[in-house]
Amino acid sequence: MNDNRKRQETRIFHSPYFIVHHSGGQAITIAAFFFLVISLTVSLGAVGPVLNQVDSVRGVEQGARSLYGGSGVSEDVLYRLKKGMTVGTTETVSFGNYSATATTTNVFDGKDVVAAGNQNNFIRKSKAHLTTGSGASFNFGLQSGEGGVVLENSSSVLGNVHSNGSIIGTGSNLIKGDVVSAGPAGRIEGIHATSSAYAHMIADSTIDKDAYYQSISGTSVSGTLHPASPNQATSTLPISDAQISQWEADAASGGTLTTPCPYEIDDDITIGPKKINCDLEINGSPTVTLTGPLWVSGNITVKDTATLAVDSSLPGKSVAIIADKTTNRVTSSQISLEDSAVFQGVGTNSFILFISQNNDAENGGSNKAITMKDSVTGNVLVYAGHGEISLEDSISVKKVTAWRVRLKNSAKVLYETGLANVLFTSGPAGGYVLDKWREVE
Repeated sequence: MNDNRKRQETRIFHSPYFIVHHSGGQAITIAAFFFLVISLTVSLGAVGPVLNQVDSVRGVEQGARSLYGGSGVSEDVLYRLKKGMTVGTTETVSFGNYSATATTTNVFDGKDVVAAGNQNNFIRKSKAHLTTGSGASFNFGLQSGEGGVVLENSSSVLGNVHSNGSIIGTGSNLIKGDVVSAGPAGRIEGIHATSSAYAHMIADSTIDKDAYYQSISGTSVSGTLHPASPNQATSTLPISDAQISQWEADAASGGTLTTPCPYEIDDDITIGPKKINCDLEINGSPTVTLTGPLWVSGNITVKDTATLAVDSSLPGKSVAIIADKTTNRVTSSQISLEDSAVFQGVGTNSFILFISQNNDAENGGSNKAITMKDSVTGNVLVYAGHGEISLEDSISVKKVTAWRVRLKNSAKVLYETGLANVLFTSGPAGGYVLDKWREVE
């Protein structure tokens, strides 16, 4: 009996059921343990990058707020400087855990404004530079007011032409660009344009691209015709009388020359800013170095082989020379540039700008505001907002703007893209122009 009990116990102990039950419990426990370990590992591995990404996004957000805040205080300071308003050396704006500071320092050619925004120690900085002077934008190779444009003989324009009056051509004239005669009376006639033409009426012309018009006749158009097109809007000339008056005041701030009269320059001289209270004559072969604007209360004549140059201390700047006898803008306030006179800038986009306030043409007279002829060359711009400019012979000029413009013989206007932003040595509103901005941190 005892032997039987032992054999039974042995069978029970070695029962497959008992063995499976005992081994299964261990496997489940081990599997659960490894599953827990793996889950924790995966969870921690996933959470870490997510938390890092959250911190990164938070940093980008606060950095962006710092940058925008710094830009805000910078723009406020820049606006006040340009408008001639009072600005402290350091201007600070703060609220809550955020602050922004703009620091202004004087540099040799203007002012630097460094702005720093700070939120929770996320700091972003930017730096803006204001150059002394004022700006003018010349967006067309040739631009006229209601007096219109006349191209004769083999005269040409390399650049776009915009007129508030008619654009009339004779001979083998050529415009390498768009031609726009604005307003309901806009008229293009006898013109060869290598690009498109826009006018209420187009007649007897050659247009190498498209034509936009209300009426057209006797015209060859290589591109697409656009009948019933709306009239183009007229455009104001780029320099106002207020701007010219400010330049005159800037010139007069350097003193007034009253003798000898006429004031004659035939030797090397450095001059400006200055008002000359009579006619100015520059002849022979002197080099006239300009350190500021000139206001001539009378006529201006530059001839022979004279050289006029912007001073080397003014890189990238232009200087205005104004003929304006306020008591006589009919037979005076005229400019004549003749012979082989040369005009030099310094650096990029540096020009000498001649301005005449003669208004005889605008009032129906025949006197010219500015006459350029022979072989005058260099970085010279001419402007007569109320008068007529006449370009003759083999003259070549960068930009022409006037109430009326007339080109004769083989005269050329060769527009440069830099004329879209020309800086001068002085001007209104404190005389500052923003020319650079960059993030520095």
